[in-house]
Amino acid sequence: QVQLVESGGGLVQTGGSLRLSCAASGRTFTSNTMGWFRQAPGKEREFVSAIRRSGGNTYYADSVKGRFTISRDNAKNTVYLQMNSLKPEDTAVYYCAADPSGGYYYTRASDYDYWGQGTQVTVSS
Repeated sequence: QVQLVESGGGLVQTGGSLRLSCAASGRTFTSNTMGWFRQAPGKEREFVSAIRRSGGNTYYADSVKGRFTISRDNAKNTVYLQMNSLKPEDTAVYYCAADPSGGYYYTRASDYDYWGQGTQVTVSS
């Protein structure tokens, strides 16, 4: 079992920045591929970013590439999502997810076994 708790969401103006954190506990953290997803009202949950266990391989949705940065601190069992140049269309509930097996695929919600409760990010225009 892996427990995930997100924090760092909030209200920010267009062009602003936020840093989301996801604290993991339970099963060995370093065995996981970690991902961030988001879900806006009336829309499906979508992939934002993912990072492999070593932190060496990172992946981003085209919509956030160049603006968001994912990182992890395995000593602290925490994964981060630094979000810069935020836009109103980034408004959503952001979820942290863990894939203990570190499978090949990482962009689908079904690739992950554990999820946090989500944190709201609102970007005002």
